[in-house]
Amino acid sequence: MLKGRSVLLVIGGGIAAYKSAELIRLIRKAGGGVRVILTKAGSEFVTPLTIASLSGEKVYDDIFSLTDETEMGHIELSRSADLVVVAPATADLMAKAANGLANDLASTALLATDKPVLMAPAMNVRMWNHAATQRNLATLQRDGIVFVGPDDGEMACGEYGPGRMAEPAAILAAIEAHFARNSGLRPLAGKHVLITAGPTHEPIDPVRYIANRSSGKQGYALAEAAHQAGARVTLVSGPVTLPAPTGVTLIRVETAEEMNEAVEKALPADLAIFAAAVADWRVKNAASEKIKKQGHAIAPIELAENPDILARVSRHTDLRPRLVVGFAAETENVIVHATAKLARKGCDLIVANDVSPQSGVMGGERNQVHILSASGIESLPEMDKAAVAEVLIARFARLLTQAQT
Repeated sequence: MLKGRSVLLVIGGGIAAYKSAELIRLIRKAGGGVRVILTKAGSEFVTPLTIASLSGEKVYDDIFSLTDETEMGHIELSRSADLVVVAPATADLMAKAANGLANDLASTALLATDKPVLMAPAMNVRMWNHAATQRNLATLQRDGIVFVGPDDGEMACGEYGPGRMAEPAAILAAIEAHFARNSGLRPLAGKHVLITAGPTHEPIDPVRYIANRSSGKQGYALAEAAHQAGARVTLVSGPVTLPAPTGVTLIRVETAEEMNEAVEKALPADLAIFAAAVADWRVKNAASEKIKKQGHAIAPIELAENPDILARVSRHTDLRPRLVVGFAAETENVIVHATAKLARKGCDLIVANDVSPQSGVMGGERNQVHILSASGIESLPEMDKAAVAEVLIARFARLLTQAQT
């Protein structure tokens, strides 16, 4: 996704500046080019020599350098890149950008650029939570600037809370997601993508059911990302409160058996992604009337196993999609259980995540996933679910293309 792309990286002052060195390495490893503006405060934490060695480019730090203004003025520098990334984005840099100040090379470049800007904030938790910073954040977001992080965690000052700069891998994923979103490429054009999402509800009686806490947000985000990538998308969804994604054929179901039937009818597909949290069991003989208490006796419930939709499609003889992706939502030993599921189900990939209560994934806005295949494991950093979906769809599109060739 980054091959042939150019990033202008602005390094602000703060201990998190050391992470920017690793970010440069990751961008270049992914095929992108990096030019760097190093602020005066940033140079207190990383040296121009280190940054130049990693980027393979001259480091820009002085707006009044006549040589630099002859070779590459601040206007050209700010507009020559495909994306401007500010990492770390200090409270000072955010304030300058929000208020249109331009008293050094970094702030001048940010004011002069006509390219998209991605910021990775880094500051003390009290600075991040201060009303002034939050006003500046809101202003920058209204101006179209995209943010990644900050993360919660322990800080160099000893305090704990939001303000840690996102990890370099998370920033790289956000950069990749930006280019996937704005490349104009439609890698899934002409392809049919089948996606399942949400929970299933297995009736006990007319008013009660067995279910889980899945919100369907990740599956719906995948459907939206696949549509943006040019695919014809069929989304088979269990009961959720989410609006239908634009441009997607939505089939609403309630039970696992209904989902299984809808999936079969939706085949054939080029790519099938089973993100739904399908109930493993259903009530064997659901009551036709509401079950009443009978003294102190507990009404017995006999369970039956639901159809294994992922395994059935993975082993389909006639209509198996070229690429079949399952999801593994685990609360412990995530990789171990997901590896076993990959072998057991017969699919090509498993996307695994931790859905234990402390993770906040079930019903939340963020996710961290691991992509398991026969060739190994790729762990993505924590991101919002839309960004996770964009990165996953880009990966799946590439694998689908490789499978065809």
